[in-house]
Amino acid sequence: MSISYLNLAIPNAGELVEVAQGVFWLRMPLPFDLDHINLYLIKDGEDGFALVDTGIGTKQTETLWEQIISALDTPITKVIVTHMHPDHIGMAGYLVEKFRVPFYMSHDEYFVGRAISAGPRGASDWQDQEYLVRCGMSKKELTEAQKNRQRSKGIGSLVKPIPLQFTRLSAGDTLTIDNENWLVIIGKGHSPEHVSLYNANSNILISGDHVLPHISPNIGVYNTEPNANPLKQYLDTLPQFTELPSDALVLPSHKQPFYGLHTRVNELINHHHEHLDNLRVFCQQGKTIEQCLPVLFKRKLNSRNIYFAIAESFAHLNYLYFTGECSRHINAEGQFIFTLK
Repeated sequence: MSISYLNLAIPNAGELVEVAQGVFWLRMPLPFDLDHINLYLIKDGEDGFALVDTGIGTKQTETLWEQIISALDTPITKVIVTHMHPDHIGMAGYLVEKFRVPFYMSHDEYFVGRAISAGPRGASDWQDQEYLVRCGMSKKELTEAQKNRQRSKGIGSLVKPIPLQFTRLSAGDTLTIDNENWLVIIGKGHSPEHVSLYNANSNILISGDHVLPHISPNIGVYNTEPNANPLKQYLDTLPQFTELPSDALVLPSHKQPFYGLHTRVNELINHHHEHLDNLRVFCQQGKTIEQCLPVLFKRKLNSRNIYFAIAESFAHLNYLYFTGECSRHINAEGQFIFTLK
């Protein structure tokens, strides 16, 4: 089944578009290269809506939420967050507080979200600096990174205070919304314990960031866990989605709702294996993580997205390292060198 998209106009910021009976699509703006996030409201009882994801925690998003809430003239009954990234969890605390309703996340996403939004709390940043050196960044890039860190207010500035209580979502659970059961599916790699939701009656999958059209979710190794192997986790948890019907309507967190779930899952798997094959050739001679960027990214990288690109390159090289295909050592400059065995 080829990929096709719903024949619906993309909603303006804060506008609701019904994509299936009782399921509404809305968009919130983001101040990034990827300039939007899709959120979903699901009719829940006579007078209410369950919400999946919340938008980034800024004044602009808060204003849009006030407009939406006023137009709906009905309460939000549940706040469900797929994962802990700021565009998904940013307004959760605000909405949970406003409506005094249950908050649903997976265990790992909830606690990682709270930890990261709390910031370093005075901890030394020498390990952050070491991470950048290990990645092969130049002195100029290291200086720029230091300046960016000093200017940044941190992720916590984009996330409203996270509620102190949550209801855990685990793989295989069912979440009931308006007497309909939504199956909880856990994916890993993009984030620690990402939640997707599938309704068999309506044949709808809310895929979050785990399965996206047009683009691949960022799979990265970051400074918090440099020996992580998130690409293996991602590739291990993608195939389960082919067990769902191939004609499911997929509601992703970015771009447009689409049909062709199996096709897209296979495209994503092939995309990463193609990158791995290219790195197997490129790393015949030892390479730093940064030197591998042109193999994975054909577009020009700016100062904002280069860190995501570095993390993605690191993830692919760590995958090869942990399969035993590559060696990894630290050179005299403190950089990781990956060499195909």
